[in-house]
Amino acid sequence: EMSFPVFLLLIFLLKSNLSKSEADSRSIIISALENATVFLENKQRDINLDGVFGFHILQVHLKGALEKWPSERELLSQQAQVKRLVKKLSSLTEKAALSFGHSDPEYFKEFQPTLELHFWILPHLWNQTDSSFAYSAFDNINCFTEEMSDKCFAYLLGTWKYNGSSCIVTKACRKIMTMSGCSDYCLSHQLFYFLFADAKGCSDRLFQRSQYYKNIFCASMMKINLMIESNGFQFPSRDLFMENIMLCGMAGFSDFYKPSWLETILTWQKPEEGCFGKSSEIFEHPPRVKNQERLLRRVKRREKVFADGCSSHTTGVAVGVLGGFLYYY
Repeated sequence: EMSFPVFLLLIFLLKSNLSKSEADSRSIIISALENATVFLENKQRDINLDGVFGFHILQVHLKGALEKWPSERELLSQQAQVKRLVKKLSSLTEKAALSFGHSDPEYFKEFQPTLELHFWILPHLWNQTDSSFAYSAFDNINCFTEEMSDKCFAYLLGTWKYNGSSCIVTKACRKIMTMSGCSDYCLSHQLFYFLFADAKGCSDRLFQRSQYYKNIFCASMMKINLMIESNGFQFPSRDLFMENIMLCGMAGFSDFYKPSWLETILTWQKPEEGCFGKSSEIFEHPPRVKNQERLLRRVKRREKVFADGCSSHTTGVAVGVLGGFLYYY
């Protein structure tokens, strides 16, 4: 028979080991983020809106993490690191946003509200996806164009015209944003639509069923991520894989924050540049991947890939994801 104090000691050791591994994970994430911030510093004049948006989402997560951070002595140095990072990021994202606002004022105006710090609400309660909600088949590859989804976002955000009303749900938007069987970036844009509506506090009857749609979208996005994982994380699908984690994490699904996924994503960061994008081998010898075209047929209209293989969109999504992991831990 195990004596009671020994049993308590074992529980204590197990718990301290768990919190030690969480503290280690936090340290690794923080240094990856510091590294990515150097990339932002170097490219702040050239980064596109997707990149600025991702670094902004990172800031939101870091502020959220600081608010719920326990005040244990051994965590103080990590806390101080994160505070420094937030300070640095807020001036860098502001400069990057200004510079993007000059180069593409129309597009910038359309999404400006999403770059305000108080726009986003982070989850305080967590759900798990239920695989029975996932689509049995993804039969709508191209549900809608990016122009169509941008228009629907602008109606929700109130940026469709100067001083426009917000939370407008048109018949067309209701149809495409709830269409079933969508996949890839159409699916993540559908979830975005509901996250924007939450953030704006829209009360259209469509959003009274918000959780129902989120359950379906994120169960389907989990199914896609598990397929990407079983295919060995082929390069063209990594961006989508991370976007699914970022958005479903923000929708409150904690099973996207898998430690093994965190480890994998950290290996994709380019150590010299601090960014995410094509690794040098891929950059020099592009692989022949089946479906590569389809996976790359994304929101490429304003994508920016730098000469060193760094991608604005992928780096933005990656830091948004890492911020989510830190907030969840």
